[in-house]
Amino acid sequence: MSDNATGPAAVERPVLANEPGDYWGSDAVALMLRELDLPYVALNPGASYRGLHDSLVNLLGNRDPQMLLCLHEEHAVAIAHGYFKATGHPMGAIVHSNVGLMHATMAIFNAWCDRAPVFVLGATGPVDAAKRRPWIDWIHTAQDQGALIRNFSKWDDQPASVPAAAESLLRAWRMMMTPPRGPVYVCLDAALQESRIGELPPLPGASRFRPPAAAAPDPNALAEAAALLHRAERPLILVGRNSREESAWRLRIELAEALGAVVLTDAKAGAGFPSRHRLHGPPAGNNPSEAACALLREADAILSLDWVDLAGAFKAACGAEPPSAKVISASLDHLVHNGWSMDYQGLPPVDISLAVEPDIAVAALLPLLKPRAPGWAGRRPTPPPQLPALGGEKIPPLMLAAALREALGNRPTCLIRSPLAWANNTWDVAHPLDALGGDGGGGIGSGPGMAIGAALGLRDSAQGGSRSGGQGAGQGAGRLPVAVLGDGDFLMGATALWTAVHYGIPLLVVVSNNNSFFNDELHQDRMARQRNRPVANRWIGQRIADPEPDLGMLAKAQGAEGFGPIRRPDELPRALRAAIDCVERGGVAVVDVRVEPGYAPVDSAATSRGG
Repeated sequence: MSDNATGPAAVERPVLANEPGDYWGSDAVALMLRELDLPYVALNPGASYRGLHDSLVNLLGNRDPQMLLCLHEEHAVAIAHGYFKATGHPMGAIVHSNVGLMHATMAIFNAWCDRAPVFVLGATGPVDAAKRRPWIDWIHTAQDQGALIRNFSKWDDQPASVPAAAESLLRAWRMMMTPPRGPVYVCLDAALQESRIGELPPLPGASRFRPPAAAAPDPNALAEAAALLHRAERPLILVGRNSREESAWRLRIELAEALGAVVLTDAKAGAGFPSRHRLHGPPAGNNPSEAACALLREADAILSLDWVDLAGAFKAACGAEPPSAKVISASLDHLVHNGWSMDYQGLPPVDISLAVEPDIAVAALLPLLKPRAPGWAGRRPTPPPQLPALGGEKIPPLMLAAALREALGNRPTCLIRSPLAWANNTWDVAHPLDALGGDGGGGIGSGPGMAIGAALGLRDSAQGGSRSGGQGAGQGAGRLPVAVLGDGDFLMGATALWTAVHYGIPLLVVVSNNNSFFNDELHQDRMARQRNRPVANRWIGQRIADPEPDLGMLAKAQGAEGFGPIRRPDELPRALRAAIDCVERGGVAVVDVRVEPGYAPVDSAATSRGG
């Protein structure tokens, strides 16, 4: 943000100029964070890192990185997660001691499952017991704090000296940014931070510790994959986790067109292929449509580009039998698992493994393809989804999608999040930033924080402040950030909006509100039917009613504009237009839309919660 900004959204700058003097342990840590080019550190303050806090303010002047005050540690990590999804550039989060790390664990798990790099810093009370303050330092000191998240982070460390801390930060950054990416955690001893060190020791430059260059695929496996795809009469491409780079987007289109391959996409992974392209197939993802399952059965060659749960897609289509097609998989996901979390999903049958990132595989395959007849002779393109027209007395979830699309018009938009009720292909995409996908770990409450982080990245891009080299660098300029959240997700994270308002981060949040943890109503419905018990009781312990929370007032309490509740279709256009106007003026707006309960079958989100 400009140094000339004024008012509550202005960047917080120190009142007094920095005075030269002795250096402290935390000063070296702060300078290393600047060396790593982290633009922000989102945080909830705590005494365990009071030394680092002082260094960020009184040594660095609260810039590069700038602190973003949050009201909860989970929001801080979620903001960093969302920022990477929109920009391809990481930012940091700082959590207070063991208690702050425990608050942040769900958001760290989401980043882990989403393969998103988040640089998490934390602290502990003095490891030297003789230096601990009575009571508070003892309960905020842990023997092995990193163990709390070791099973769902790429690496953690607790350095014991200033030189060790500098190396630890460099190693964490390098490991975090090496694919498959993920969150890291560095815990700083409070005594180390607050130790006087006099002169600064020599600090290494990050340029000599960059992540390794992307590996090339095995030439023999690559040639075999290209030959298999060339021979295929019914090639199918599954676009899973992907970057937001426009160049990679164009190459995916070029590959599909060279083969005449049908392409399936997954809303969890975000925009990976243009939805209105003639080769884009029917809805897939968590609960693939029967038409998508038929394609999986009929294909004779399948190229998986890091599809999330490839084994699950095959099981949905083929049951207990393996697919008859030859399967090529481009993924590095096998490199990050240790057995604690089952986010690696089932073990899929694969004939050719390309142990590289999907974008690398696509770029390497294209030059090897020879001219050929298009696949799937005689296949008709998948018709676009038909959304309900605005009208009637109630608002079905997909009517909300239609009304929002209408209200947005031709504005460039980034759909940061969509609710469970919107099946795949509901939202048209024509650019890699048109939709960012899900939260990774199904952790309800992450939506508001991740939306703010993504909106911050889009704002920086519009202001020319996004870091170079990111997967979305410069591409988000002028995009309106929109998050459509379930009511359960919004209620758990609503206070995150304060950070967006305080720092002037424009954002539109639309709540698809069915006043229920409705997915679990469907679970109870299923249990009752299996056990021949009353289905009418499925709502008990699920409905968010008596009283219904006033979401507009919750938004206003954080300084945002609140609209609603909107209960009738004819009220929607005016409310959405007013909210969009608010965001285009730089504000934060929340629209509470009361939708009819109902969406995909329960198995489409078997362990998720929320509206």
